[in-house]
This record gives sequence, C-alpha cells and structure tokens, in this order.
Amino acid sequence: MNDIVPMNSFAPLPEHVGGGFSHSLSRKAKAAVVVRLLLNEGADVPLDELPEDLQIALTQQMGAMRVVDRDTLNAVVSEFSEELDRIGLSFPSGIAGALDALDGKISPQTAARLRKEAGVRQFGDPWARLRELGVDALVPVLENESIEVAAVMLSKLPVAMAAELLGRIPGAKARKITYAVSLTSAVTPDAVDRIGLSLAAQLDSQPERAFADGPVARVGAILNSSTSLTRDEVLTGLDETDQGFANAVRKAIFTFGNIASRIAPRDIPRVLRDVDQAKLVVALAGAEAAGYATARDFILENISARMADQLREEIEAAGKVKAADAEDGMSDVVSVIRRMEQSGDLLFIVEDEED
Repeated sequence: MNDIVPMNSFAPLPEHVGGGFSHSLSRKAKAAVVVRLLLNEGADVPLDELPEDLQIALTQQMGAMRVVDRDTLNAVVSEFSEELDRIGLSFPSGIAGALDALDGKISPQTAARLRKEAGVRQFGDPWARLRELGVDALVPVLENESIEVAAVMLSKLPVAMAAELLGRIPGAKARKITYAVSLTSAVTPDAVDRIGLSLAAQLDSQPERAFADGPVARVGAILNSSTSLTRDEVLTGLDETDQGFANAVRKAIFTFGNIASRIAPRDIPRVLRDVDQAKLVVALAGAEAAGYATARDFILENISARMADQLREEIEAAGKVKAADAEDGMSDVVSVIRRMEQSGDLLFIVEDEED
C-alpha cells in the first residue's frame, strides 16, 4: 500500500473533511482513509509488514482525522482504484523483499551472501520459521540448549507442539524446563526475538547435504536391486566392520524372503495383479531352491483357491528353473511391492525390534 499511496509528510488536517474534493487531502490522509475503510470491511491488512516509520506515520495520521463525508470517501476510493488499475507489475521493496520473492529460486549460498552484504535480517518472524521446521528438527535443539532458552522456546510454540517436544526429551530435563517456564514472565519481547533469531539461524545454517537420503537408505536401495549373492556377501562384510550399521541396512532392505513377514495377507492379491504372470511362475518355481519356500507358500495361501491351483500347475510344468531366471522373477515381484509402498498404495508391516 505504501507503494501506491506513499505517506511522505504530515499536513495539518481539519477534524472534518468533506465536499467530495479528494485532491484537498494529502496522500497520507488518503492512505489513512483507505486503510480505515478496509479495516471497517473486515479485511486483513498486513500493516505489520510496513516499515516501522510508516506504521507510526499511519497511526498518527489516523489519530489526527475525525470524519470524512461519503462524497470524499467515494472520491478517494475511486482515485485509489484508478491507481491500482494503472499498475502493470510491482516489485518487492528492497533487498529483503527481493530475497523473499526469489526464495527457492536462487542458491542458499547466494541468498546468505546477499543478506550478509546488505545487512538484511534473515527471518521476519523467527518463531514462525521454527514452527514450520517441525518437531523432529526441534528435538535436538531442545536437548542441547540451556534450560532457560528451552523454556522460552516451549512458551512460544503452539501447545500441542510444545507438549510433543516435551515428551521426546528425558524426564529429568523435561521437569527442569517445565519449571523454568514459570520463570519467564519477566523476559522481554526483544529477548524472545533474539532467542528466536538465534535458534532459527542455528537450524538454517546446517551445511547443505549432497544426498537427500541417509546412508542406510542409500545402501538399502542399492542392495535391494542387487542379486541375493551380492547382498549376502555385502551384509556379511558389514557385520564384520559395523554390525549396528549392518542391522540398520537389513531393516531397510526388502527382499522376496520378507514377503511373509512384511506384507499383510489381504494385500497379496493386489500385488499380484501388477506382476507379470510368467515372471511370477518362474519366481515361485525357483523360490524353494533360493531358500524362500515360506514366501512362496504365503503367496499361494493368500490368493483364491482357483488361482492358487492354476499357479501350482504352472509351477509344476515349469520344473527346475535357472537360478538367474528365478532371481529375475523374484526381483520383478519385489519391484512391484516397493513401487506400491512408495506411492502409498501399500503399507509394510513393521517388524518387532529384537530384544
């Protein structure tokens, strides 16, 4: 709004403005009239986004005015509408607005450099930014920050979010933070703002990662597409090097042998609809030799009796199949399952953790 009707200087104003002569009003007064009209109509006018000096000027201008007659109001509104109609394109004011408009379009490194060079504050409302990051990102902050900072943080977050965060940290520290909340009544708004800025900057200054997924997910995805021989050899080697990592990778892997433990019986018919029939027959025919008889039986037990009988006949007719062909068929079944899981059409059963 300040781009359309800038408030540049004060002018003495009578308590009553009338006569329908909008040109007798200063541009500040016209801006005040428009803002007052919008507020009366229930519009959400983001005046807090204006620079502080303009917020002050607008408030003082509105305080100096009393009554504007209908003819003058109509003239101001008409002039304001004409101003809007003449605007073909508007740009954000200043480097801060430009950076906001280009957020996600230019590299984070470039944006950070421009903000630093221009002395631009990186966050408008740092607490809004922290809320956007979510509970998972905030748990480490709550665990590592001082009790006092954690208390301010909980006080500024939505109640449901604060409760979830509190439940994710050790009980002893949670009790200390809860007590510290009772001591925050004397904290000033400036201090709260500085704490928010520090926390938001700390979280957003994390180094950019080259890989979207973690190492467990990446290794698991590679081994999912590897032959069973390669997969077993790699996992054996990982056991010797880092058994914890090896166990995590095993949980990330889904193979033909996991079907019986990770797929709900009701989902088997839906999976098989997308599997090539010939590949399925070869996979089932070679399953026992590959050590996956349990998965084969699970599949046959959870489809219609007619379809199961038909598959058994085709498996018998296929006889002994090559290990490579069976591996290819089983990979096809697993690929369909993983594709359905990634698209949300299928949910894996979570295996119980070992004691």
